[in-house]
Amino acid sequence: MAFYAKTVSSLVKQLPKSEFAGGQISRASALYGEKFSFQALYMSETQVNLGVHVKCVSPLSGSIKLYSVRCVPSMLPVHALNDDYYISDKPGMYPDVLEPVAGPLTALKNIWQSVWVEVDVNDGYTPGDYDIDIVFSDNDGCEIGRTSLVLEIIGVNLPKQDTIVTQWFHADCIADVHRVEVLSENWWALVREYMLMASSHGQNMILTPVFTPPLDTQVGGERTTVQLVDVWFNNNTYYFDFANLRRWIELALECGFEYFEISHLFTQWGAKHAPKVMAHVGGEYKRIFGWETDSCGEEYTGFIREFVPKVIGVMEEFGLREKTVFHVSDEPHLEHMEEYSKCAALMKELCGDIKIIDALSNIDFYNSGAVRHPVPSSNRIEPFLEANIPWLWTYYCVSQHTEYTSNRFMGMPSLRNRILGVQLFKHNIAGFLQWGYNFYNTQYSIKHIDPYSVTDAGQAFPSGDAFIVYPGQDGCLPSLRLKVFREAFQDVRALKLASSLIGRAGVLAVLEKDIDPITFKQYPHDEYWLMDMRERINNCIKENMK
Repeated sequence: MAFYAKTVSSLVKQLPKSEFAGGQISRASALYGEKFSFQALYMSETQVNLGVHVKCVSPLSGSIKLYSVRCVPSMLPVHALNDDYYISDKPGMYPDVLEPVAGPLTALKNIWQSVWVEVDVNDGYTPGDYDIDIVFSDNDGCEIGRTSLVLEIIGVNLPKQDTIVTQWFHADCIADVHRVEVLSENWWALVREYMLMASSHGQNMILTPVFTPPLDTQVGGERTTVQLVDVWFNNNTYYFDFANLRRWIELALECGFEYFEISHLFTQWGAKHAPKVMAHVGGEYKRIFGWETDSCGEEYTGFIREFVPKVIGVMEEFGLREKTVFHVSDEPHLEHMEEYSKCAALMKELCGDIKIIDALSNIDFYNSGAVRHPVPSSNRIEPFLEANIPWLWTYYCVSQHTEYTSNRFMGMPSLRNRILGVQLFKHNIAGFLQWGYNFYNTQYSIKHIDPYSVTDAGQAFPSGDAFIVYPGQDGCLPSLRLKVFREAFQDVRALKLASSLIGRAGVLAVLEKDIDPITFKQYPHDEYWLMDMRERINNCIKENMK
């Protein structure tokens, strides 16, 4: 029997029927508090549908999880206009879903498959070298393949993450894909699992749907209502019940979130209308604001003047005033300046020193004073960097697919996902935003989709843009891309720790040794470079902590 097993880095994205992609490693290091990952690739050359069993043999086995890497289809891995740094631009099957290994696997003839190995490096282990063997055996218990890695545990704690990270949490999509009622106990239980997955992978801010977020919704259309604030309107007076908002906050804090972003209070792409607001009126539960509402009209602005101070009061009950942000409208363009500025002025009046952030990429919004905390896209961030804007964030989404910008599409190499951490450190970026933690709709939310069969929002966005987790039996499953995304922010933490020891200039010298300066569009397209860079940073930490 010819059975192959190879140890490769977490940055390898091996397509099933392609030639071996390389990326073999035999040794690595990690700090306390880090989740270190690598992969065991395997393939049967002679037998069809060979049943195999996999296990980990290591002194660290009690802190190791094994996942089977499952492929999903992509009809749209990239847009037609793209650069050349992709593993493939062809429709096909791409490795992405990570399913916990809970029984035998099937090795397919001449098709590469992968086991994802995740090590929880904690201070219960003495610093030093540890062997990790991933052993494959047949149904008779005979070993047929083995991969090995030596992991050095460095006895230094990775510092707490201080970069703020949000991927928009679509609470309505949880109800839709799991077929449960919003605000039911089943929904709350599922929300908890999705929250835990996000917070354990580098996300520390959560989009909070006080009203159904007006995001990626067809003009005149609706998304499933998910509204944490109950509203009553009687005798020309608004009454609010914040019980569900308080429950959401308590649950998010329990799950490890620190920061909260209140969902947008004006519609996407221009702030022209109000979001959908449902209320109890005369014994009927109905929509009182929406696409038919002028965002700057007296009725809605009067509502906002009553509502926003009360939301702030709830956040203050939890001591979260300084850890809360509000939004006006997502991605306004220059032609929307007038409406956006009016809505932003109202929000600034009501929010005081509470930060208001919005994804937008024209610096005129900042120069005009309409927004104090812009979140420009990573491919249009240069003017914002040159302006030395304090507390600057960045984001990427569907449009960042050219000029070698970082992103997480399935058709992109994993290095293009992970390099984000280095870029954020290099440019002192305070926060990062991505719009799709779990968006399980087609574009404009016209239809719900099965994310296991439709990964491109109905051939609208490159696969990997709209979601980074998959619905599971009682919660969600991670993707390969989510694990690599977390590694990017572990890199930031390690780089900041090294900076505290040898200074920022010293770290940049280590980081950019023998390469051109790193920008949001320029970096080495070599996974061995990134792995080696991280090893050099780890060695720097180890040597300077003595």
